[in-house]
Amino acid sequence: MQQPAEGAAKTAVRQAPPPGPAAPARPQGRSHPGNLPDVLFRATTLFFAGLVLLLILAIGTVLFAQAHLAFSHFGLKFLWTKEWDPVRESFGALPSIFGTLVSSFLAILIAVPVSLGIAIFLTEMAPPWLQRPVGLAVEMLAAVPSIIYGMWGLFSFAPIMARHVEPWLKHHLGFLPLFQGPPMGIGMMTAAIILAVMIIPFITSITRDVFALVPAMAKESAYGLGATTWEVVRNVVIPYTRTGIVGAIFLGLGRALGETMAVTFVIGNAHDISLSLLSPSNTISSTLANEFTEATSHLYVSSLIALGLILFLITTIILSVAKLLLWRIERQVVGSVR
Repeated sequence: MQQPAEGAAKTAVRQAPPPGPAAPARPQGRSHPGNLPDVLFRATTLFFAGLVLLLILAIGTVLFAQAHLAFSHFGLKFLWTKEWDPVRESFGALPSIFGTLVSSFLAILIAVPVSLGIAIFLTEMAPPWLQRPVGLAVEMLAAVPSIIYGMWGLFSFAPIMARHVEPWLKHHLGFLPLFQGPPMGIGMMTAAIILAVMIIPFITSITRDVFALVPAMAKESAYGLGATTWEVVRNVVIPYTRTGIVGAIFLGLGRALGETMAVTFVIGNAHDISLSLLSPSNTISSTLANEFTEATSHLYVSSLIALGLILFLITTIILSVAKLLLWRIERQVVGSVR
């Protein structure tokens, strides 16, 4: 005869061992009013955090004040005017904005697949004896100064582009507007490739570290169910680390937007807008590097500073979009878990 549920519960309670000592309460990480070191530590960290915001506001305020003359003289048409004539003091930012956005977009388009491929190889397929040398080589590429990339691009890479790559592209794809024009070796395509080479180490390093955080049990379970390496990467690694991947991509994009010397060497520095990737162009950073020392009038200087303000706003907007995207991804992940 079975024992009733109530009697079984009482029996289980009687047979349960006596409770042990209560677990200590977990610290909440708050400073005690009377603890002077904690108060000083909290105030110091708050000061440095606020200092970052103050620096950003100070930079934006100074740029806006110095660029006021250009915007008051040209108005908002400064943003979409193509002409850049220091002799007649007629300035427009559109060619520089166009070159900055296009070169950065092309660099990201090239760098992201390569970076993800390297990171996946290092974390999933490379033998242990190869992981460390390749990882060290990637980190060394990140430490190379940008001017070295620019000199290498001008003296070594640009001639290869002019003799071999661009003539081949023009011969086979010359019917497209993207590959028309003389193959000079310097231009938008060369600058984009150099930018891609520069940001690949940053994206690769971050994504490699993020991929290494994927729980081994999750991957081993997928392998145990018969999944291939590609299926594990696509269905386990990428979904688990997509927030970090997006952050790495936008970090590389921020580096590409503000790069100066390497782009100045190889982009051609022409104030022109062309659909051809073989044509010379310029960016905001290269315009500032080339012409700031030659600016003699107040309007000329103010126009250059206005370009700097535009680059500052572009970077701020892109990083804000990145944070919003990361926030939405995190909300989706939390929602799916619940």
